[in-house]
Amino acid sequence: MPGRGDRGGEKRKPKDAKGTLIRIVKYLSEYVWVVVILVILSFLSNLGNLLGPRLAGKAIGATEAGAGHVDMSIVLHYAILMLVFYLGGSILNFLANIGMTRVGRKIARNMRRDVFAKLMKLPVGFFDRNQAGDIISRVSYDIDVVSMSLSMDVIQILTSVVTVVGSFLMMLIISPPLILCMIFTIPVSILFTRRMSRKTRPLYAKRSAAYGVMNGFAEEMFTGQKTILAYANEDTITERFSKINRNAAEAYRNADSLGMQMGPTVGMINNFGLAAIGVGGAILYMFRIIGLEQISSFVLYSRKFSGPINEISNIVNEIFSALAAAERVFQLLDEPEEVADLYGAVALENCRGQVEAKNVSFGYLPEKTILHDLNLEAKPGETVAIVGPTGAGKTTIINLLMRFYDVNDGQILVDGADVRRYTMQSLRRSFAMVLQDTWVFRGTIFDNIAYGKEGATMEEVVEAAKAARIHSYIMRLPQGYHTVISEDGGNISKGQKQLLTIARAMLYNTRMLILDEATSNVDTNTEQQVQKAIRSLMKGKTCFVIAHRLSTIQNADKILVVDHGDVVEQGNHETLMAERGFYYKLYASQFE
Repeated sequence: MPGRGDRGGEKRKPKDAKGTLIRIVKYLSEYVWVVVILVILSFLSNLGNLLGPRLAGKAIGATEAGAGHVDMSIVLHYAILMLVFYLGGSILNFLANIGMTRVGRKIARNMRRDVFAKLMKLPVGFFDRNQAGDIISRVSYDIDVVSMSLSMDVIQILTSVVTVVGSFLMMLIISPPLILCMIFTIPVSILFTRRMSRKTRPLYAKRSAAYGVMNGFAEEMFTGQKTILAYANEDTITERFSKINRNAAEAYRNADSLGMQMGPTVGMINNFGLAAIGVGGAILYMFRIIGLEQISSFVLYSRKFSGPINEISNIVNEIFSALAAAERVFQLLDEPEEVADLYGAVALENCRGQVEAKNVSFGYLPEKTILHDLNLEAKPGETVAIVGPTGAGKTTIINLLMRFYDVNDGQILVDGADVRRYTMQSLRRSFAMVLQDTWVFRGTIFDNIAYGKEGATMEEVVEAAKAARIHSYIMRLPQGYHTVISEDGGNISKGQKQLLTIARAMLYNTRMLILDEATSNVDTNTEQQVQKAIRSLMKGKTCFVIAHRLSTIQNADKILVVDHGDVVEQGNHETLMAERGFYYKLYASQFE
């Protein structure tokens, strides 16, 4: 099986920004009426702000040169109106931002719901190819980046658009000639922003990918912390992390250093426009074409016009960062799901446990075949052991039986029918499975044992625990079966975790059982007791056992000896030992 670091296969091309935006809008459409209301609030808040400069111009127009030539009642009237409009606009803008923050949180919740549901439908191969830390980074960091952008940037962009359009219309009404002073700065700002956007967007995509790699490495190292300490390899791992961290920091710097140039540059361009307005306004005032009231209003509107453009150029960094993060999330959502059930697939009911493999060939990668022309037969109630050296293909056979992968050639039959003719869920529910890599979750011991059987009673759980030889240990705990296991079973030993998973499999009422090195973490005495319990409880059921310690499978009805993907020998323990072939050498090597 390929390791997690293997990224074989064709790489997915990143989606274009337009497609990503469309998919984000689809999430927003779930709250369309809320967004409409927030847009209206934003528009009204900007309407008040847009009237402010006009009122300020009116107040200035009520003054004349010289002492006593100021109509304070008019000035006070416009000042109060300005205060009301600005205060009202601020309140409405505050409400719009609060509302959009809540919408952003709900969208993040929905995206995580969709991503988690997608992860539950992805094939095992996806998790073999991708680091857990990178997947977690997409579920947490990338979705948070999208949520923050929606919460903060959407309202700001809407506000800026309304302000720019409104300010331009007001300037056009006040003095069309002065608009000519800005005729060059506007297109220059737009062209510069567009050009810089094309350069910065790929850099933000690289930044998100670099953070995914860093999180993946950190998760892998934290999982293997005890091994790192045991081999005194802390300095090497720290050095490797420093290099990955440096790459992530450089990706962050490259993206932000280029992106941060946009705001100041656009601001400088707009300042040239403001200087031109000052010169042009003075000339028009000298020729009495416009008055002081129009000039002051126009200057204020020009600042309002250029301010949002500066703000938009500044938040472009956040927008591109959000787009890059959203692309990674949508790439995951677009991953091909596990092969769907065939049309007309039926549920596997009343399973007898007859299993056959006919001329099966398979490889995880197209160019590398692992199993070659595999044939096996397991009759109902038989125990079939699969043995062989590391990398021979033993676990691959189990993956094919469970349909974690589908065969490339040949077929696997259960009760005389191809496994692809059964629904995936019913096929897998016909197997109980105990792996070498044990898995327990945070919850009570009762919940962990009863995981596979809905509605299991305490009596059934206790019976399974006794059969797995772990009941006495459980009863010594302070709360017995109600003792809470920490995440990944951190407060119990690996052997105890393995016994819990064996008890779970015993409770699961199936016709077939898979044991992949299921007793590798228990002592020899306990192993012998568990083997007796397994043989007793699995009587009349088909059992597939993978074992490296061949002494544990001497009583198997059939032993398949696998080497380099081929079944080189087949028979029971006595006949294979008598042949003095490959199995004999494997068995004898354990006592040398």
